[in-house]
Formats: sequence, C-alpha cells, structure tokens
Amino acid sequence: MRRDYGRYLSGLALVAALALGAAVPTGAPASRPATPETVPVAAQAACVTDPATPKRQLRGMWIASVANIDWPSRTGLTPSAQQAEYRGWLDLAQQRRMNAVVVQVRPAADAFWPSTYEPWSQWLTGTQGTNPGYDPLAFMVAEAHARNLEFHAWFNPYRVATHTDLTKLAASHPARKNPGWAVAYNGQLYYNPGIPAVRAFVQDAMMDAVRRYDIDAVHWDDYFYPYPGSGGGFPDQATYAQYGAGFSTIGDWRRNNVNLLVREMRDKIRAAKPWVKLGVSPFGIWRNAGTDPLGSRTTGLQSYDAIYADTRRWVRQGWVDYIAPQIYWHIGHPAADYAELVRWWSETVTGTDVQLLVGQATYRAGASGQDAAWQDPAELTDHLTLNRSHPRIVGDIHFSAKDVRADRIGAVSRVATDHYRRPALAPAGVGGAAPAAPNLTSAVRGSGGVTLTWQRGATGSTAAYAVYRLPGDGAVDACDLADARHLLGTVRASGTTGTFTDATAAAGSTYRYLVTALDRLHHESPASNARVVTGSGGTFSVIVDNATAGGFTAATTWGTSSYLPARYGANYRFASPQAVSDPAWFSATLPAAGSYRVEVWYPADPGYNSATPYLVTTASGTVTVRVDQRTGGGQWRVLGTYDLAAGTRQVVGVSRWTSTQGYVVADAVRITRL
Repeated sequence: MRRDYGRYLSGLALVAALALGAAVPTGAPASRPATPETVPVAAQAACVTDPATPKRQLRGMWIASVANIDWPSRTGLTPSAQQAEYRGWLDLAQQRRMNAVVVQVRPAADAFWPSTYEPWSQWLTGTQGTNPGYDPLAFMVAEAHARNLEFHAWFNPYRVATHTDLTKLAASHPARKNPGWAVAYNGQLYYNPGIPAVRAFVQDAMMDAVRRYDIDAVHWDDYFYPYPGSGGGFPDQATYAQYGAGFSTIGDWRRNNVNLLVREMRDKIRAAKPWVKLGVSPFGIWRNAGTDPLGSRTTGLQSYDAIYADTRRWVRQGWVDYIAPQIYWHIGHPAADYAELVRWWSETVTGTDVQLLVGQATYRAGASGQDAAWQDPAELTDHLTLNRSHPRIVGDIHFSAKDVRADRIGAVSRVATDHYRRPALAPAGVGGAAPAAPNLTSAVRGSGGVTLTWQRGATGSTAAYAVYRLPGDGAVDACDLADARHLLGTVRASGTTGTFTDATAAAGSTYRYLVTALDRLHHESPASNARVVTGSGGTFSVIVDNATAGGFTAATTWGTSSYLPARYGANYRFASPQAVSDPAWFSATLPAAGSYRVEVWYPADPGYNSATPYLVTTASGTVTVRVDQRTGGGQWRVLGTYDLAAGTRQVVGVSRWTSTQGYVVADAVRITRL
C-alpha cells in the first residue's frame, strides 16, 4: 500500500508525499425443546432491520509486515514471540468484533512461507533468505480460522526492494538470477510489469500460497506501476519497444499489462480454488470528471493515468470479487470528498457481482499533522454512518492494526459502539450454496454459561456455524434473525458436530437458541430447531411513570399535560421535535443482568409524532426504536426484548431528535425480566 511503508522509510518520503499529499491537497435446568422452527433466509427480505446491527458486514484490518509496521514488531523475534504478537492482533480483531484480517505475506518479492519461488522475508529475521524456524503462513491461517476470522493473504505483485542494490538481495533471489527483470526507480527496485515472463512468475509465486494454504482471499493493495517520482517517468521504454506492438501509447500498453495481471490471476485462482476471492484495494480515485465524464467529482491524482490501474474496468468486467478503494479523505474534503467517492464507487459496482468495501484511514484519526477534520472523534464513525445510505457498501478495512489498537481520540471505540455493537457475518459471495440446517441437540445451563451442541446437516458443505440467542420463550419469527441483534457469534466447523458456550447468559433469564450453517462463501442455511433454556430467578417487573419520584428526569423544555384521558397516571410530558440532545429519561433499578421486555405507554393523538425516538440503553449499547404516537395509545406497547445490565441507571429515554412533526410524548415504561 502506498501508505504501508512510505511513512516509515526516509528514502521513500517523496512517494509518501505524492500518494498522501500531492494526490489531493491536505486539508442449571436442563434444556427442553421448543417447537421446531425453520426460518428460511429468503423470508427475511421484508423484515425491518436495525442499520446499526447489520447481519452481514465485512470488518477487517490490515496487518502490515513491511518495515515491521504492525507484525512482527521487529526483526529477530523468536518464533514463540512472533506467534504471541500475532495472537494479540487476532485478539484485538475479536474484541472489536471484526471478522477478517488482511495480512501482508509477500511484501517485497519475498515470502512469509517456505516458498519454492522466493526467499524468506527479511522482515521476519532481519536477513532475507533466513528460515524463521516455523511456517508463519500456516500458523497465521490456522490461528485466524480457529477464531473464524477470514484470512486475506496480502501480496505486493511487483515491488522487489526498498533500495536499488541487487547485491543486497539474497543470492537465490529471482531478481539476481534475472537482473533484466528488475528496474530501479525512485530509490527502489521493481519487477518490470511489461515483461511477460515477469507477469507469469509473480502469478506463480502467489499461486504457490493459494494452492498450499487454506487462505480465504488473495489481496492486492494499490501498488502496480509505481507512483510517479522525481527524475522522470518509469524507465521501461525499451520494454515497450519490444512488447508494445499494437498499442499507440505507452500508457495504454502499461494499463494492458496490469489488466492481464488481474484477469489471469483471477482465472488461475478460480481454476485452483473457486472459493478463494481476489480482492484489490486501489487508490481511491480512478479518474476525475474533469478528465473523463465517467470519473468522480474530484481533482486528485488519477490511478488510471498515474499508476496505470484501470480499476473501473476490473469491476465492470468482473475480474475481481471485491474492490476496497482507499478513500482516505474526510467528508467534505475540497478535492476528494469522502461522500462523493463512496457515491461514485457505489455506482461503479452497481450491476456487477463485485462487492464494495471501503479502505478507511484509521491511521489519520487523532494523528498529529492531519487535517482538523481528523481531530474530531466522530469523523471516522461518520464515514460508516454515511456508508449506510449506499447499500452496495458491504464493509470496511482499517489501516492499520496498530492504529486500531492505539484508538487515538477514541475514534475506533466510537466506530465499535456505533457500528460494531454486535457480531456480523461476512457478505455472501458468488457461487456456492447454503448447507442443510444443523440439528441443535442440546442447550444446557452450567456454571460457565449455556453450552450448546449440534449435529451438522445431512447435505451441503458446511464451513462454519452462526449461533443466535433470542430472549424469552415462544415462537421464532423469521425477522428475529434478519439482522445481528440476536447473533452471538460464529464458530468454524470441524467434523460432524459442533459446540458453543454462551458465557454471557444471565442466570435469571430465559432464552431460545438456534444455530445456522454457513458454506465457505457464507451462504446461510435455514435455522435449526430452537432450544429453550429457562431462567432460575423469580419474575421482576417495574413500572416507571413520568411522576415516579427519582425515576424520571426531563429538562424544563418538556411540558406537562393531563389533557388526554388515555394517559398513564395523572399526567404525561411532551416536547416539540428539535435536533438537540434533550431526552427525557426513565430510570430503574434492575436486580440482575439478563433479558428484559421493554414496553411503553402513551396517550395517542393524530397530531403527535409519527416517529418518536425511544432510546433503550442495552448492555451492548443504545438502541433507538421509533414509535408512531399517533396510534396505538392507551395501552402497553412492546418496544422489544433486550439484554440489560444490572444496577440503577437510565434505561429508557424519549428523544426530541426527529425530523417528523408533532409533539413527542413521555408517559410511562414497564420493564419485565424474562
């Protein structure tokens, strides 16, 4: 990636400036079976879902190895130390409810596995060609899959070295054996993309990993032809003269060289392992509309012209499975507005099977020297909120792991709270088929939680399972599984049986559990039969009225009325809608963490608000439920069932922040433990 090492090696300062600056200006009881439920995934299409808890969303982070940016933290670590560090990165991904890691395994014509084509990477031991004492790629894939994280193997196709001295390379390095393949440019060595033998070699070098390891995707960043540097253009004129017949310009020939790399690699991957995806994370701008009417309304560096990456064509031709443009600018940037670029890329993938992810500049959030916008803890989370208005965007990848861990100004925590509150399944790919539903054989409460066991379905290829927990007893509706509100997590399949322990189950709560099966491309089966585990506590229910002493708080902006007879108690509170943070709150003391049903009471009126926002402070974050207070009043209305924490606190709020007209009303709530 243009930002993976340029910021760390002084000799690459110009490349970093071009890529990040010149491109655009800176600115206990046994379980009992419930009624069997089969919940077809297709039945969920008409369900109303919560955009804050999407069922499918790829969430990843780049783990860069070049220059020891992320992992290993330095060269020469013992195998056990390297492995401990890597497990720490996977622990971080799980803590942030991510489901993928993108790990750099071929940073510079070298390898993080015992390659038959290229030497061991210097970033492991400090010396290129030195065996680290174990197989890092085999270890990394196994550890990721043990946590059911997708493993995207990140390769750089053409970079040979971050210097220009061939003699510094390992004696067995292909560039030393074939010196005519290498080009020195802007202080670095590159394989020449215009030589057909080079293109075939780098594909074979990468396919060695595809064939030998259980990776989920081949991932490339934005390095194809190098970014423009000082001292003239890339010196391949002689290669153009030799191989460029039929192309009127060297630019068209270079683009064709990269197109061939992409298309041929796609074909080789599909022939070997059809389930392995090819994904590319290009520079965020293809072309500007001022140059090409098909381009974006931007004025930055154009990857089509500067690095000869015709990314739009790769998408439109279906040569890649996903595209993850590096949209590293803030919302409203004068030359490269994030909002404009997500619009443009969303339109570009429309009509194709290519999945759209967004490369997020997490490294900029709260970092010194960045635009003022990046000092706002809300900038990064606002990106993902904006993404919701573009349904073709199916996830994000954060650069890089150390910045996710640093969490400067709390920006990553904001993203996790606002968007990664629940786990998520990865987006389903093209091809493959959903397996048969598993059979949930038992759900038993013990000292460590509720342990589930199941048997694999009779047909289909099962790669993983998704585990759901619904509060209370009763029938299961298809919409209960339409988003991730009830998704507990996923586990990798192994053998014909599976198990999962829900360590978060509250002792006093009753739950229904279900399991689905997923194939390698994440197609989901119908749900298993449901199993009910009953709670051990007694029934708890509390009503909080707007007049309950110590149980209700509201600012003086909230009026009091007893006009409507369908009120609860003597009166109720009301306020005009306005874009301000001014909620009225109902507080309660809950005896234990667990599952609770939340109900509300209000006197309905045709002039009241049609989308009154109720706020429920659940154990995993605040949930907003909008209620039409024009109808259904004078009775208890169920907002939903939620996992709530124990203690005394504000549980339900009524917000004024709504764009619809009419008073919002706060009258009473009832909270019942299930």
